Amino acid sequence: MRLGGRFRERWNGTGRAARWTAAGAALALAGTGAIWGVTADTAPDVRVLERRVTVMDGPRDDQRVTLDVSLHTPQDAGELPAIMLAHGFGGTKKDMAGEARALAEDGYAVLTWSARGFGASTGEIALNSPDYEVKDARQLVDWLAARPEVRLDGPGDPRVGVAGPSYGGAISLLTAAYDDRVDAIAPRITWHGLDDALFPDASGGDPANGVYKKLWAGLFFSSGAGGTACGRFLPSLCDMFQEVAETGRPTPEAVATLRRSSPAAVADRIDVPALLVQGQSDSLFPLAHADANARAIARNGAPVSVVWYRGGHDGGPEETARVRGLVRDFFDAHLKGAPAPELPGFTVTRSGGLDSSTGEVVVEEAAAPRYPGLSGAPRTLRLEGREQKIHRPAGGVPAGISALPGIGSLGGGLDLGALGGGELTDPPGQSATFDTAPLDRPVHLTGAASVRLRVSGGDDVPLFAKLYDVAPDGTASPARRIAAPFRAPDGEDVTVALPAMDHRFDRGHRLRVVVSTTDMGFATPPEAASFEVRAVAPLTVPTVPALTAASSPLPVWVWALPLAALAVAAGLLVRRRTPADTGDGDVPLEITGLTKKYGNGHLAVADLSFRVEKGQVLGLLGPNGAGKTTTLRMMMGLIHPDSGEIRIFGQRVTPGAPVLSRLGSFVEGPGFLPHLSGRDNLDLYWRATGRPRAEAHMDEALEIAALGPALDRAVRTYSQGMRQRLAIAQAMLGLPDLLVLDEPTNGLDPPQIREMRDVLVRYAAAGRTVIVSSHLLAEVEQTCTHAVVMAGGRRVTAGPVAEIVGSGRRLEDAFLELIGEGSN
Repeated sequence: MRLGGRFRERWNGTGRAARWTAAGAALALAGTGAIWGVTADTAPDVRVLERRVTVMDGPRDDQRVTLDVSLHTPQDAGELPAIMLAHGFGGTKKDMAGEARALAEDGYAVLTWSARGFGASTGEIALNSPDYEVKDARQLVDWLAARPEVRLDGPGDPRVGVAGPSYGGAISLLTAAYDDRVDAIAPRITWHGLDDALFPDASGGDPANGVYKKLWAGLFFSSGAGGTACGRFLPSLCDMFQEVAETGRPTPEAVATLRRSSPAAVADRIDVPALLVQGQSDSLFPLAHADANARAIARNGAPVSVVWYRGGHDGGPEETARVRGLVRDFFDAHLKGAPAPELPGFTVTRSGGLDSSTGEVVVEEAAAPRYPGLSGAPRTLRLEGREQKIHRPAGGVPAGISALPGIGSLGGGLDLGALGGGELTDPPGQSATFDTAPLDRPVHLTGAASVRLRVSGGDDVPLFAKLYDVAPDGTASPARRIAAPFRAPDGEDVTVALPAMDHRFDRGHRLRVVVSTTDMGFATPPEAASFEVRAVAPLTVPTVPALTAASSPLPVWVWALPLAALAVAAGLLVRRRTPADTGDGDVPLEITGLTKKYGNGHLAVADLSFRVEKGQVLGLLGPNGAGKTTTLRMMMGLIHPDSGEIRIFGQRVTPGAPVLSRLGSFVEGPGFLPHLSGRDNLDLYWRATGRPRAEAHMDEALEIAALGPALDRAVRTYSQGMRQRLAIAQAMLGLPDLLVLDEPTNGLDPPQIREMRDVLVRYAAAGRTVIVSSHLLAEVEQTCTHAVVMAGGRRVTAGPVAEIVGSGRRLEDAFLELIGEGSN
C-alpha cells in the first residue's frame, strides 16, 4: 500500500471551485422518450446518445417529468459497466460532459442528466427528496438496465456506480440507500445532514436550535429561483425558506424536510464501497459531513476511502485531474474488478511548493491505511487568557468575516487575519481570544480540535469559534477560514468542536481560539448585548501519527494562488523601500545572461539579456513555449535562474527582496470575491499587504483603470473586460514604478482590448514602466513602444517597435521573418 507520495498539477489561477460552486457561490424510466440523435463527440471513439426520458415521481407517483439525458459510450465496445454522473446545484448535465467523456474513453457507459428543475428537464426542484429526485435516479437505473451497452449483474440489475459533486454527491449517497442495485459510489463535497449544514451547532446540539447559515442558504435558494421569488422550487420549499429567512430560526417542519433529503436519514442503508472526497476550503459542507458519512458506511460493513483535498465550495485549488483519477481508479476496482491501485483509507493533500525545475505546482499527498475520524490521537494544550467581555452590536453590524463563498480563491498566502490588525475578520470589542503557550515542537492538527467554554450574560446565545495560527512576531492568521457556530446556555459549560482541518503549527507558534459575537455568514439577533466568555479547559488537538508523506512541504507562499504569491513576491508585505545596493538605480529592469533549464532537460530560457528604461511600454513577445512566463517568474523571485541575474532599479532580485515592493504584477487571470464590489475587493487586497492605506494611491489607480460607477457593483456582475481592468487596477495599487502583466488581454473582445491599451498607455505616461508579455503580435505593435522578441528561450531581437517593424512592414511580418514560421 502506498502511504505517501507527491504529484504535480498546474494551477490555473482562476480560483474556481467545483460547480454549485457554479456561480462561485451556489450550493454545486419508464418510457422511452424521443431520440434527439446520435452525435460524434470531440473524442472520435466516444458516441453520445441524447434522449429525453420520462419518469413518474411525487409522493403518489403521479407526476410525469421529462429528464434531459446523455449516454456516453465508446464505440463498438460491447457490454460495459455504467456510471451515473450527477451535476452540482444550479448546473446541468453539460457540466459533467468532460468527465463523462473521459470515463467513456476508459471503458464505461456514462449517463449524465439534468436533474428535475434544471436545464431542459421539467419538474420542480425538491432538494434531492426521496419522493422526487431519488425516484428519478432509480428510474434512470431502470433505463440503464434496458440499454444494450450496459453490463448486467442480473435481470434489470445493471453494474452501476454513481458519482457527482455537492448536489450530485448527495444523490449518489441517497440512490445507494434506496436502490440496492447500486454497486459503488464516489460522492464529492456533499452533505450528511442538510439540516445540520444550514443550521449547524458545534456544541452538538439539535439542528432545530442551530445557527442559521443565512449567506449560503440565501445563495442556495436564489440560485434555483431564476430571478423570481420561487423560480423552479417546489412552492412548499420556497415558503419554508422565506419563513426561515425572516425569523432566522428553523421550524420543525423545515428541519424534517431537510433531514429527509439527507444521507443522515438513511445512513444505515448505505452499504456499498464508497470514495468520499471532501474539500478543506468548504464552509458549506465542512469536513465533518464526510466524516459522518464515512463512519455510517463503515458501520454497515462497507469499505470506505476518505480524501481531503485543498479546494471546496469556498474556492481554491480544484485538483480536478487528481480527483477524477481517483474516481476512475475506484470504479475500476469496484465495477470492473480490475487490478487498480489500492486506495488508502485516508488521504490528505497539502501544499508541496513550486517545483523550480518545471514551474509546476507540487502537491504533497499524505496517507494512512485507515480513516481515523476527527478525534485522532489527542494532545491537550493549556489556554491562557482571563474571562473576557465581548459585545454584540445592534443589528449585528459590523459583522466579523470568517468564510465567504469564493474566499478560498485567495489561497493560503493571503489571510483575512492579516487585514488591518484583524478589524475586518474580528471587529474590535466583539471577540475574546485564548492562546496556548508557544509550541516547543511542531503540532500537525488533523481533525477537529475542541474547547470547553463558559458564557455568561445571556441564554441560548449564538457565538462563533475559530482557530488561528499565531506566529512568533504576533501575526495571526486563520488556520482555516471557517467558523464553528454554537449556542451557549447562560453560565453553563459547553464543549465546542472547532472546524475540522489539516494544519501544521510550527515550533514557536501559538494556537489561538477566537470566540466572536457576529459572523457575516450567519444570522444573529438584532439586539445589542454583552457577554463574558471564559475557557474552562485545555484545548484538545487531534493528530494522526499514521498519516505519512514522502517529504515535508515547502512554505505556502511558494505555491499559493498567483494573486497571493505575487503579493509576497512583489514585496507588498515589505513596508519600507531600501536604496539600490549596486548597479544603476534609475534603470527599472536589467536582465543579464539569464538561463533556466528544467529538470526534464528543456532549456526554457537561454542567455537572455535586455534592458528596460523608464517610461517604456515593453512587449515581451513570442509564441507559446518561447520562455516568456519563465522569465516573468524569475523576474518576480518565484523561481531561481541557473545563471545570470535580474536587477530591478539596481537591486538584484531574490525572493522577498525589498525592491520588489516597487513592482506590481498581474499573472494568469483575475481572482476576486464575486459578492463584493470592485472597490471592496481592492480594499481587502490592500489591507492584506499590511501597508498604510495612504500608500495605496487608490484613487489614482482607479482613475487610470477607468471603471467608473461599476466599482461599487458586485464583481459577479462584471464583464470579462471589467474584471481584467479591475485586476490591472489591483496590480497598480501603490503605483508601482514597474508594472508587469502576463497576457492582460486574454479573453477580451476588440473594444475591451482597446480599453486595456489605453489603461497601459496612461500608466506609462507618468514616467513609470510597463512590461507586457503577449503572443498577440498586433497588440504589441499597437500598444508597446519597445519589444523583446523571444523564441526557443532566446532573445531574437530587441528595440523600439518602429525599428523592428521597419518601413512599410507590420510587426507580424518582421516577427515571422525573425523566428521563422515553424516557431509560430
